Amino acid sequence: MTQEEKSIQLCEKLLPLLKEGKEVEIHPSGTSMFPLINPPSDSVVLRAIGDTPIKTGDILLYQRESGLLVLHRLCRIKQDGYYFTGDNQTEVEGPLQASQLLAIVTCICRNGHTFRVTHPVYKICSRIWLFLRPVRPFISRPLGMLWRRLRRSHDR
Repeated sequence: MTQEEKSIQLCEKLLPLLKEGKEVEIHPSGTSMFPLINPPSDSVVLRAIGDTPIKTGDILLYQRESGLLVLHRLCRIKQDGYYFTGDNQTEVEGPLQASQLLAIVTCICRNGHTFRVTHPVYKICSRIWLFLRPVRPFISRPLGMLWRRLRRSHDR
């Protein structure tokens, strides 16, 4: 089964729940949102966008024309649509239309802790990371090495 086929099946399960106003927890795959979302252990809580104003920095679930579901951060809103990027990417995808936007992330769950995306510390960190998009290739590797070293010293 292709990723697109899996996405379409997931979408068929998710959309009715979101339309009922329920929040849905999913485990994203892939590394495009690392370091904020670390699969497969991390999960995110989604809810329908509804009347929620969408703003730069929000993480949204959208569907590409191929059917593939993608969870990325909104980096730009223009007249022709919405533009997204993964936290572990420098490329920008877009424009996407409002009809392709399915849900918005409300919480990130890691190691039994739930972090609301409305928390001020989260908002500051995500804005800084979005701002650093052009230089991420130059800082991601050193940050990753530092992170692994800190984890090793913490695990001892």
